[in-house]
This record gives sequence, structure tokens and C-alpha cells, in this order.
Amino acid sequence: MNRAPDELKRMLERFESVLRSAKVKLTPQRREIYREVARTDDHPHLETIYRNVRRRMPGVSLDTVYRTLDLFRELGLVKTVRPIPDRVRFDANTSPHHHFICTGCGRTRDFLDPDLNALPIPESARALGRVESAHVEVRGICPACATGPGSPKGKSAKRRNGTRSRRDNINTSRRD
Repeated sequence: MNRAPDELKRMLERFESVLRSAKVKLTPQRREIYREVARTDDHPHLETIYRNVRRRMPGVSLDTVYRTLDLFRELGLVKTVRPIPDRVRFDANTSPHHHFICTGCGRTRDFLDPDLNALPIPESARALGRVESAHVEVRGICPACATGPGSPKGKSAKRRNGTRSRRDNINTSRRD
């Protein structure tokens, strides 16, 4: 789903400000790669970002997109999400939020909940190191997978997408 134009504009302004503050050159490639991640809340994966940017900038390489996204992650402009093992997706929404991940198709959607934001960090987690962020990851079946052709209907959707986890459908993840 595409972001509202005013929200995208605000994100692009922040992007330019962060690059200026970090003294990182604002190139057309960097601007277009960030715009591609920020324009949607679908958490696109590397190949989708590359394919869509390449339509507008045929000279851009997969390596450029990969290195640029890594730079954006270091600068705090994007976060990574791993709804399916070995498949990284990128999220330009760096404000506190949580994720619903469909175990059928891997689609990742944002949701907000002040009660989840207020969950205390357990001492067992704090004993492992300084906690810098936390979010809750909820896994289940999206409406399209539940009703569409090839819906799980009793099959383990987790097996269909390669997820090896046997955890309950609600997983509180403490990573970004």
C-alpha cells in the first residue's frame, strides 16, 4: 500500500536532513532508492527495490542498491525485517511500530499499539546487553491467504514459506 503524499514528503525531507548531517553526498541513485523504500509500507525486499529503481534508472546495479540500503540502515533511515528466513525486507518507517507477518505469503504490515509500546523489557533481556529498541512481531494468516486459492486449509503455512519456527502465532521479538 502506498504512503500518503504528505507522509512521503516528510520522510524524504528527513532523509535529506540525515544525509546532510552525516556529510553523505545526496546522489540521484540514493534519493531514488530511498524513495522506493519509503513510498510503500509493504516492506519491499532487495530484488523488488532493485527492479523498480532500475525501471527509472537503468544504469543502477544490484550492488549499488545493496550497499546503499546498508548505508541507510547504518544511518537509521531504514530497518530490516526478516519475515521469512534468508529473505530480508526493508522498512523506511523508523518510528516505533510493530509487525503483522503472514505465515502464508510473508507479507509484512505495520500496526501501532501504545500498550505494546509500554511493555517492560525483561531483566533477562537487559542482562544480555543494552536494549536499544523493541517491537512485537505477530504472525498469522492474512485475509488473502485465508480465503484465496491455495489457502492453507489445515496445512502448515509455516512449512509452505520455509519458516522453520514452531513457536506460537504470537512471537515477541526484541530485535530490529
